[in-house]
Amino acid sequence: MTERRATKKTDGFWGVRTPFAPSRVPFFYGWVIVFAATIGSIFSIPGQTMGFSVFTDVLINELGLSRVQLSLAYCLGTVASGLTLPWLGRVLDRWGERRMAVASVLATGGVLFYLANCGVISQALGQAMPAGIAAFAVIGLGFYMIRAAAQGVLSMTCRNVIGKWFDHQRGLALAISGVLVSFSYSFAPRGLDWLIDSYGYDGAWLRMGVATIVIMGPLAWLLFRDTPEDDGLEMDGGKAAPAVVNPDMHIHREFTRGEALRGYSFWVFNLTFSFYGLYATAFTFHILSLAEEYQFGDERILSLFVPIAATSVLTNLLFGAINARLRLKWLLLVMNIGCLAATLGMLYIDQPGGVPAYVIGNGIASGGFVSLTGIVFPRFYGRKHLGAISGVNMSAMVIASGLGPLAFGLCQQFSGSYRGILIASVFVPALLAFLSLKADNPQRKLTEN
Repeated sequence: MTERRATKKTDGFWGVRTPFAPSRVPFFYGWVIVFAATIGSIFSIPGQTMGFSVFTDVLINELGLSRVQLSLAYCLGTVASGLTLPWLGRVLDRWGERRMAVASVLATGGVLFYLANCGVISQALGQAMPAGIAAFAVIGLGFYMIRAAAQGVLSMTCRNVIGKWFDHQRGLALAISGVLVSFSYSFAPRGLDWLIDSYGYDGAWLRMGVATIVIMGPLAWLLFRDTPEDDGLEMDGGKAAPAVVNPDMHIHREFTRGEALRGYSFWVFNLTFSFYGLYATAFTFHILSLAEEYQFGDERILSLFVPIAATSVLTNLLFGAINARLRLKWLLLVMNIGCLAATLGMLYIDQPGGVPAYVIGNGIASGGFVSLTGIVFPRFYGRKHLGAISGVNMSAMVIASGLGPLAFGLCQQFSGSYRGILIASVFVPALLAFLSLKADNPQRKLTEN
């Protein structure tokens, strides 16, 4: 194994060699990072949309809120959390992935304890203010905290740490991680529905909070490390790049966040990821209401998650296998075509071909999303300012995922149908697919100048 001189403090509670040195592991430690980041991503489920989509109707009944009121609380809480993520991305660059992983896990567990008591808290506040306002404020604050801690910081940290340990094998590492994460996400609604049936919504959140702190907290400290160079290692374990050399794989210089944000390519990728977050979140948030409009049974609509996950895994593996040989803009184009098929499929899901178009398109979009969000930013902009750059991207995705359910909910309330918002959704990925054609790697442009 190739070694280099360690560049950070090696001892102390946060030392890279505490409680053991990654360089002493008999295989490349990056694969331990993949395992730890995968488990961390699974523990972010409470902050993901599928993590509380099954709580939606329960919360409406328990808190006495309408669907639009709950969607608005979700939107405001999510947007507020998104606005804090650029700053938290900078904190990630200063603290490193190990500290940030532990902090976000502990915060996620604490927020789940809060959510488990949101009914009690809203009732108590309801003594001093109108009950509806109290319930809205309590759940809105809960949405803000869980989205910032779990979906925001924990997800971003797990994604970035893999990107820092791998270079030409980055796509493969993210694909392997994505297999377990995708299937965990697809089965999460049913598992959480069982928890709610068994222990109530408050008992479900309480148990998830305990598991998050007791299991993932120690794992994050034990297994996470910031970069391979900290203990004298190299990315990919020092293995040589494949014989076929892709100019896009070379990092000629590190981009700052400001430089990245001034580039065309950043915004095309960012808008694609954000639209997928908006649409996928809106569908998942209102899944049972959509099923009712299209006269699908609850079990039938929920069952679509499994084939979507299977298609997502295959796409993720394919992208992981071929990304080092291609320009990422071509994979982004495929992802946008998947989004287009998914939106058309949802619009005509009660017509022949609607379900296959939705399942296959959403699977391609989902697999592309999982793969590209971890690959593109370290490849395009380097690793030095990765947290700050990823923070802006995560902020945009989180804000979009908050606006999606509100837009869908408002459309349904005022028109009595989701059809209008579904039609509008078709045009966005079509435009982004066209814009993808010029989303080149800025590192390549440096060599052309």
